[in-house]
Amino acid sequence: MAYLKSLKTAAAAATACCLALGAQAAEFRLGLLTPPPHIWTKAAEAFAADLNSASDGAHSVQVFPARQLGNEAQMMQQLQTGALDMAFLTVAEVSNRVPDLGAFYAPYLATDIDHAGRILRSDTAREMLKPLPAKAGVVGLGLGMAGLRQIVSREEVTSAEDLSGLKLRITPFAPIFDFYEELGAAPTPMPLPSVYDALANGQVDAIDMDAELIWVLKYHEHAKTIVQSDHMMFPVVGLVSARVWKDLGEEDRAMIAELMARHLDSTIDTYATKEPEWLDNLKALDLTMTKAGPEFFADVIAEWDSKWAAKSPSLPAIRAAAEATR
Repeated sequence: MAYLKSLKTAAAAATACCLALGAQAAEFRLGLLTPPPHIWTKAAEAFAADLNSASDGAHSVQVFPARQLGNEAQMMQQLQTGALDMAFLTVAEVSNRVPDLGAFYAPYLATDIDHAGRILRSDTAREMLKPLPAKAGVVGLGLGMAGLRQIVSREEVTSAEDLSGLKLRITPFAPIFDFYEELGAAPTPMPLPSVYDALANGQVDAIDMDAELIWVLKYHEHAKTIVQSDHMMFPVVGLVSARVWKDLGEEDRAMIAELMARHLDSTIDTYATKEPEWLDNLKALDLTMTKAGPEFFADVIAEWDSKWAAKSPSLPAIRAAAEATR
């Protein structure tokens, strides 16, 4: 009887062990906005491949690009409930829930694309992700970026006054809305898939966009003017659902965090290399391309800072980090 009892105990222990081992393996889903050829999507796919390799096949990540799981607001909701495991989302979307992250969009925080990368690699930038589990139900594991923001217009633009009253497409988030509203434009939130036709048919007069998409998605085909203003950064953040994160072991957390941060960081180097090429391509087109700096926007920058100082406690710290990394 003692032998049988011992055997049953051993069998139960073995079963529990097997169940525990099975729980360590996971098939994760990662969603993002960008299409398959985009730099962010390629970084997500590289992260998936490396995690599978580093875990000896125990973990796999299925990447869902091009809004297959919904728009960013919907993916954020799925992360909060645990219905989605991971995502690469614009910091813009996260700032709709955590306004402090709006500080990343301070006008002329970065002087150029290389400086933007140094800011995002700063300790201050990483510290700004720490409150996300408590405030948004997600864990932020790393930052990357797209190119700096430019302005594409169907009409000639020689001064900021020329933008007054124009319907200007923006990504739907508060910091950029406030920037263009202070400028006197009519900021018009619009998802990316609708932008080309809207610019072509005059539904919008101008768009806020980075050089990559202006070139690759051919928004320039319906433009008379591109203002190379470089007025804002556009970071991406790697997120894991806090509900998923709490069930991961320390070893898995460390592996996922290190790999996700590494591949997001790689986008910084990619954009620093590629952005000058896209800008050169645009300069060769038969349209007006003008360079504009902070003076182009006159008092708008100070007005934006004044408004966002009350919404983003981290604004002075990220401005200090920007100054320290010039």
